[in-house]
Amino acid sequence: MGIKKYNPYTPSRRQMTGSDFSEITKKTPEKSLLAPKKKNAGRNNQGKITVRHHGGGNRQKYRIIDFKRKKDGIPATVIGIEYDPNRSANIALICYADGQKAYILAPEGLTDGMKVMNGPEAEVRLGNCLPLSKVPVGTMVHNVELHPGKGGQMVRSAGNSAQLMAKEGKYATLRLPSGEMRMVPIEARASIGIIGNGDHNLINIGKAGRKRHMGIRPTVRGSVMNPNDHPHGGGEGRTSIGRPGPCTPWGKPALGLKTRKKNKQSNKMIVRRRDGSVIK
Repeated sequence: MGIKKYNPYTPSRRQMTGSDFSEITKKTPEKSLLAPKKKNAGRNNQGKITVRHHGGGNRQKYRIIDFKRKKDGIPATVIGIEYDPNRSANIALICYADGQKAYILAPEGLTDGMKVMNGPEAEVRLGNCLPLSKVPVGTMVHNVELHPGKGGQMVRSAGNSAQLMAKEGKYATLRLPSGEMRMVPIEARASIGIIGNGDHNLINIGKAGRKRHMGIRPTVRGSVMNPNDHPHGGGEGRTSIGRPGPCTPWGKPALGLKTRKKNKQSNKMIVRRRDGSVIK
């Protein structure tokens, strides 16, 4: 999918870019696969803000995505590629031979009329979903399960893919988009291909109002606040943090502090961290 520019008829339009939606072939969503999406603007049941910068935004409905892909051995035809407001990736509406419809994440190159299939007997072909034990080493995959049968949890955003590096015993080793090398059960399923809409990260929002349409409220820097509002605040003019490192509004260390537990159970599954270090 390409990026389109706008004529600079206002200052905000000058730098703004957007997607040209050239991959999209179906405009209206499938009604049977929609669910309501309730907003709470980052507030809890007492009405207090528990998550900052949430609120407003355009009204959306949730598209029910089939991350599990458990309907085995039945071929499905791609009906259309759709936009999904709830994720960076596009989604594909497929119709199985028995008439059932489902949404899946749309990999790059998937077009209307193509056939996809799930299960161990499926071919290693774009859009198919099969266990990692049946996938050749070196293949690019997405929508990867962490636990067999739970559904895809990793590698689901636009332009991402993981590479199958090795298979040994009960585990397969994947190189994730972050650079981390991780083992997952060899019977866990993954879909073949790279997720489409790879230019998503190149879009320039251009103006504050466009962020508000996404449901994101303004973020104020701590350095421009008063000292009673933020640890970074106060001082004459632009001053330094005045602390050993950056903090949250509540004085907790932020921006780069490692928060992963040293004895986390899944540490044994990580072969190499994304920073290149090896977990011992």
